[in-house]
Amino acid sequence: MMGNGAISIGNYGFYRCSGLINVTMGNNVTSIGDWAFDYCTSLSSVTVPGSVTNFGTSAFYNCSSLTNVVMGSGVSSIGNGAFNLCIRLNSVVIPNTVTSIGGDAFHMCPRLTGVVIPNSVTSIGSGAFGGSGLTSVTIPDSVTNIGTAFQNARNLTNVTVGSGLTSIPDSAFSGCTSLTSVTVPNSVTSIATFAFDGCTSLTKAMIPNSVTNIGDKAFYDCVNLKGVYFQGNAPTLGGSSVFDFSAIAYYLPETTGWDQWVSPPSAVLWNPSIHTTDGNFGVHRNQFGFTITGTANIPLAVATCTNPDVPTWSPLQTCTLTNGSIYFSDPDWTNHPTRFYRIRSP
Repeated sequence: MMGNGAISIGNYGFYRCSGLINVTMGNNVTSIGDWAFDYCTSLSSVTVPGSVTNFGTSAFYNCSSLTNVVMGSGVSSIGNGAFNLCIRLNSVVIPNTVTSIGGDAFHMCPRLTGVVIPNSVTSIGSGAFGGSGLTSVTIPDSVTNIGTAFQNARNLTNVTVGSGLTSIPDSAFSGCTSLTSVTVPNSVTSIATFAFDGCTSLTKAMIPNSVTNIGDKAFYDCVNLKGVYFQGNAPTLGGSSVFDFSAIAYYLPETTGWDQWVSPPSAVLWNPSIHTTDGNFGVHRNQFGFTITGTANIPLAVATCTNPDVPTWSPLQTCTLTNGSIYFSDPDWTNHPTRFYRIRSP
């Protein structure tokens, strides 16, 4: 236990104190220096008082028994490598006073499966959560830079990218082998080289109309990527190996540049439409249905909701327009006083 007279923990203050089990910091401590608790391999939990404003580089590096960290409300930055190689760390509370998370801050923390990044954070350094056990993450709108923050986070299945980012940097999510979906906001104008390289579980990518450039190998070795859905004009590609060869690029009507598209995957017009005047629209055999037509063999999904003003869309059917047409019917329509339908990508 530190008395209230201590105002800082200096560089290497408790370096390699392998027998140190717990630490109680006084309320006057304002800083934790570089490598302060490096290799304190028996330290199991840390509570940082509100008086502390920053952690130095690798402050808790390789504290291999550390499982829980609670940071006080005074912390404004988490230094590079602060909790790098804390292999048992499973719980972290980051206060909404933190503005930056340093490079490799939580690198190789395989038991850290969840973390809330507060809206105060504007920068996440390269490797910050690389090799961590995160399964899902929301990057808040306040963040403007992520570097390679999530590279090789192999348990990460879902990512929501905030609107503060204007680009997905080089190798930002490369090696995220469990990633199945990613939401890219309209603020992003470029997806850099190797951004999603090796995301072998990624089956679909949605590219907003704001994206004008995609770097070489951005989606390379995404062996299960079947569809890349573009909402805008054809972007400039940084090379001939942007996508894995198994993918198909789908583009919308009235977008441009697709006649010049020369790189794999092949580009296919995605244009499904519901027919209301062909005699099939309406109730038949106690089922409500309609015909959908469009480019042959394009995939699509039909979803429904009961209130379009506050829509909560539920998927009903995923299908392929074999020979350019399919008849959809909904046997459950009588169980709802109101039912709305829409077509979207699967």
